[in-house]
Amino acid sequence: MRQEELLLKKEEQVVFELRRLFEQYGYRRFEMSKFEEYDFYAENRSFLDSENILTFTGLDGKLLALKPDVTLSIVKNSRGSLDAADRVYYNENVYRARKEDKEYREIMQAGLEYIGPVDTYAVLEVLLLAKRCLEMIDGSYLMDLSHMGLVAGLLEETGLVGGKKKRLLKAIREKNVHELHEICESEGVSEEAGERLAALASIYGPFKETLPAVKALCRSERTRAAYAELSELSRCLEACGELSRVSLDFSVVNDMDYYNGITFQGFIEGIPNGVLSGGRYDSLVHKLGKRGGAVGFAVYVHLLERFWTQEKDYDTDVLLLYGKNADPAAVARAVKKLTKNGERVMACRENTGDMRFKRLLSMEGGEE
Repeated sequence: MRQEELLLKKEEQVVFELRRLFEQYGYRRFEMSKFEEYDFYAENRSFLDSENILTFTGLDGKLLALKPDVTLSIVKNSRGSLDAADRVYYNENVYRARKEDKEYREIMQAGLEYIGPVDTYAVLEVLLLAKRCLEMIDGSYLMDLSHMGLVAGLLEETGLVGGKKKRLLKAIREKNVHELHEICESEGVSEEAGERLAALASIYGPFKETLPAVKALCRSERTRAAYAELSELSRCLEACGELSRVSLDFSVVNDMDYYNGITFQGFIEGIPNGVLSGGRYDSLVHKLGKRGGAVGFAVYVHLLERFWTQEKDYDTDVLLLYGKNADPAAVARAVKKLTKNGERVMACRENTGDMRFKRLLSMEGGEE
């Protein structure tokens, strides 16, 4: 490990490791301004995790916003197209309102986006990189995988649109089978369609083992195409020795106006929320006037600080007490010598009794 990295917090070290990993795969760094024009985010508000956007007026009178998202800006500025892929990674802070109290917070994210001709390899590459990121954080991670094509295809078969379809999507996200049945019954959805939606919401388990249950739900061209992609990804992950720790879970869903393919989340023990999330979002690319597809993910670095923060057994390695006649230069030399050996040192006039230390040293007039 480089000397400068020894001084970094664990989550900061992970950011450096992620940067090296992404660059190994040909991703270039994307850096953006802290803010964009408010209208840009307002036009794509449904893509954002929160509708609350922190705004201010620029010196020229334009309404600006502190960035609540990085992906939108990357797609807007990407040179990716159907002819050539643009691989981009980032390490940025975004500004969002907490759902629980609506207070704004600064959130550190690191992630990547693959924009251009998205084929099976591109999706596989992104999934493998997401797994590598989770491994760097904690080896006992779990990844949950879904497919918006399958979810959207089954919802289409109900014949419901607008708010009614969004209610069904919300029930799937919450795995609320009771609510699913109630909505279907009240809206005149066929019993068969309702049962298949409930079965989809209930699917959870190892990727390969749950695929037969997915296949049994497919009736339309759209759902069959989604199943075929899931099946091929399962084969590829298994061939790469990377099928472990991946489960199918169709509660992992996003807005159908933007996401159209694979979606996924990564979890580690000790943090209730996902530390990584991503998916394929061709529809957003098209909405912003680009040609091609896109798939990517974000790692929520701010959550990792909580994961690695543990109370230290000691406040310092050495408590160095110096008397009133001690030479300040001698005290400084002693501290320098101890810290050079890698120890943490705190020099004080007296021991107040509330300091936890491994060993105690004392100095009077000269050296200790």
